[in-house]
Amino acid sequence: MKEIKINFVDFWPGFNKTNNYFYNLLIQKYKVSIDANPDLLFYSCYNNDYLNFDCTRIFYTAENIRPDFSACDFAFSYGYNAKINHFRLPLYSMYIDLLNMKDKIEATLSREEAQKIWKTKSKFCCMVVSNATGTKRLDFFKNLSKIKQVDSGGGIFNNIGGKVVDKLEFIKDYKFVISFENGQNDGYTTEKILEPIYKDCIPIYWGNKLVDKDFNSKRFLDYSKFECEKDLIDKLLEMELDDELAISMLMQPAFGENKRPHEEERAEVLRILGRIIENPEKPIARQLWKYIHLLKRKYRKNKKRIKRILN
Repeated sequence: MKEIKINFVDFWPGFNKTNNYFYNLLIQKYKVSIDANPDLLFYSCYNNDYLNFDCTRIFYTAENIRPDFSACDFAFSYGYNAKINHFRLPLYSMYIDLLNMKDKIEATLSREEAQKIWKTKSKFCCMVVSNATGTKRLDFFKNLSKIKQVDSGGGIFNNIGGKVVDKLEFIKDYKFVISFENGQNDGYTTEKILEPIYKDCIPIYWGNKLVDKDFNSKRFLDYSKFECEKDLIDKLLEMELDDELAISMLMQPAFGENKRPHEEERAEVLRILGRIIENPEKPIARQLWKYIHLLKRKYRKNKKRIKRILN
């Protein structure tokens, strides 16, 4: 088994270097060690420590941010991008692995199972949000709350006496979950739609306009498919009163017909990582592109100042 040295930098707080999507894939094929002087660096968008490494660099983003290909040798992101050094890997794929969701999320419910589950849903609707920037989501919460009680378990509009510790445990009792993304971009699909489906709730989704390439459009309510917000709210109220409408939705498979199965996706990512590891070419961190990237970073940082000087 070939030995490889890797490291992870610029990821979110609490990121575990020896228990994550990429590490758990690589140990299937390689003897992996975390090293301060790695052969392969995985980095994300929460800091700039990656600039201190001149090895092969792989960028991953869970945020609504596009890769800078002058800084990385390969990128995994949410985007639909035809570049040969890019692979679409939305955040929800990582959640499936992290929380061992695969078997449950790929199973479909029988009518009897769906009926039994729906009867246990004792509460109407909830939201768990601590990011105040998503105005579309917050406005919808306020508008729906004028009609019927909506519980907020996050840091924004909290009305249950404090932030919930376990989101999945909290949402399981609700029929509907407000599942809006922080922002909108084609392909940008996070865990927000996945979690309520996993807990047999009905997501109220807004965000990725191409979300039905990933998830079955018959398994959630898509804000963008309604002519106005009132029509969506009316549909929610109708479904709450008509169990059959909700049960039929719960019986739908989670993913769209053309969605690549999760295990096939994992196998493809491992093949890609293998090609990167075996690639003899000089890493981009040691090429001319490195300086182009640094110039771009310097320009973005001082853009306002430069414009003032030019003016």
